Amino acid sequence: MNPIYQTVIVGGGFTGLFTALHLSHQHYPRSVILIDREERFCFKPLLYEYFSGEMDANQVLPRFQDLLKGSGVIFVQDTVESIDLHQKQVKLTSGTCYDYSNLVLGLGSVSSYLHVEGAKEYALPFWTTEDAIAIERHLHECLQKAVKIQDPEERRKLLTVAIIGAGASGVEMAATLADLLPHWYAALGGNSQEIRVLLLNHGAEILKGDINTHLREIAESELQKRTVPIEMLMGAEATAIQTNSIEYKQNGKSETLPAATIIWTTGTSVHPLIKDLAVPNEHRDKHGRLLVTPTLQLPDFPEVFAGGDCATVENNSLPATAQVAYQQGAAIAYNLKAIALGNELKQARVNLRGTLLKLGLDDAAASIYNVFEVKGETAHLIRQGTYLELLPTPIHNFKATTEWLNEEIFHDRMDPNNVGKTVVRTAEIVGAGVVGVLVARKLLKMLGDDKNNDKS
Repeated sequence: MNPIYQTVIVGGGFTGLFTALHLSHQHYPRSVILIDREERFCFKPLLYEYFSGEMDANQVLPRFQDLLKGSGVIFVQDTVESIDLHQKQVKLTSGTCYDYSNLVLGLGSVSSYLHVEGAKEYALPFWTTEDAIAIERHLHECLQKAVKIQDPEERRKLLTVAIIGAGASGVEMAATLADLLPHWYAALGGNSQEIRVLLLNHGAEILKGDINTHLREIAESELQKRTVPIEMLMGAEATAIQTNSIEYKQNGKSETLPAATIIWTTGTSVHPLIKDLAVPNEHRDKHGRLLVTPTLQLPDFPEVFAGGDCATVENNSLPATAQVAYQQGAAIAYNLKAIALGNELKQARVNLRGTLLKLGLDDAAASIYNVFEVKGETAHLIRQGTYLELLPTPIHNFKATTEWLNEEIFHDRMDPNNVGKTVVRTAEIVGAGVVGVLVARKLLKMLGDDKNNDKS
């Protein structure tokens, strides 16, 4: 029997898609098959922009077929039923089976409802494209009903949005809705100040244990500057969720909050396919994620690579962010080509170059290399410039050599004594090309205006 020389990539998230694009750019000598159940790639960091209408579907949710056109990568839209590591085979629900010489696992994680009664049935998750569409539709329905209702209690319930979890997703969602919903409701003829947005968190602080922890003070301040200030319920443990209410415990007391919209942003779990893999517990972390070698291979199955949310390098915990998955995709592609050519593999090197947090429409916070922090419209421009450059659309013509930030140039140009110049230079580097020039010009104007105001 002739050996199979093809690489199968399971999961079209950041790790999977960018592995495929890097392989194409590097003229990988073997066939590549990318399998995902969705028609479109979901650029999750910009789901808020899609949700709010700041960006359209073609930008945030490009079709895999369009992204991979001319790449030589075969895209298969189907659901994976099982993965047999011993037989080196991937089976799809359609009945099709793919044998592989190398396998890439980029399955990410799935929502976990932490055993909260009614959460799965009545809370709205914010994890996928379908989730964003469902939330948008639901909110519009609530606003349309509210503007016609005379009963103040019923209207108050329809206009109340509770967001569970104050990690980055919860904070960004709360900030976006606190700016967006008042505009939507006012356009229908309603009183925008009747909108309530609450952030409910089990812990005492927002962003605790998150990569954005150091942006907490900025975030707390900006959340109160939204079109409607966000109500913070800290130390509140969700205990049950009903159709139009949430029960929680705070300071030892049980409370019930009437709310027609309850959005779940906390808790993740290992993907079922990862759980089912023939990988022993000693090669998993405490959450069930796959432990991989520094080259991102499974110890017992070196022909298999894994990255993103479904895997972790032992003693080198990394946050579940786009920049990590993107860089891991590049590292996996390099090592796959090295295997094909008989060259030495390299350890994956992931550089955390900063964090970006959306804090409302045209507002954000950014931490660059933990050297300095930026907030407001300046940070918003840096955030969008960064993600637009990463966005793998035909408009931007994906370049395998593009990094999230060019570390060497950034450090060469870093001037901590002149924050204004540093911000502009950062924008130029973050959004290389046209995007960077436009962002830098706007920042120069903003900084110039600020300087003139100071003089006057």
